Amino acid sequence: MKRCWWCGEDPLYVRYHDEEWGKPVRDDNRLFEKICLEGFQAGLSWLTILRKRENFRRAFAGFDIDTVARFKSKDVTRLLRDEGIVRHRGKIESTINNAQRAIELRDQEGSVADYFWRWQPARVSRPRRITREVLMTMATTPESAALSKDLRKRGWTFVGPTTVYAFMQAMGLVNDHVDDCSFR
Repeated sequence: MKRCWWCGEDPLYVRYHDEEWGKPVRDDNRLFEKICLEGFQAGLSWLTILRKRENFRRAFAGFDIDTVARFKSKDVTRLLRDEGIVRHRGKIESTINNAQRAIELRDQEGSVADYFWRWQPARVSRPRRITREVLMTMATTPESAALSKDLRKRGWTFVGPTTVYAFMQAMGLVNDHVDDCSFR
């Protein structure tokens, strides 16, 4: 079976590639979880975050938007002591802030999913062939830059264009499995 090069041989990474990455997601809490975890990943490898994902889920109440939005300073203190997650005050506070912004977005747009899927690129804007070489030139796209800008305008944090593009790839807004990958 052929796979995208980036998942290597690590069983956890291979399972993530095969079962999750690039499959369309329309669940608000799963989308929220992923955009937050992409923010935590900034400056680290995705495999580091993936290995800690269950700890993140426990620490952030399963990334239930309404619950996380109610976290207070005592929760920030608790999370800063949690060795199972990335203990970065700015990223922790960003997750809480973004939960509050997600509620606003849900109220304005109908759902978090409706909002994010509006940013799915038109097929004609995508490369005809998806190869490793092509993907290495696509850390951002016009759509990820525009989505990042709109999220920041709405008060979201840790949502730069590169982070947003990784989110779009993972949540299936784009299909960036390489052409010879069995999962394309």
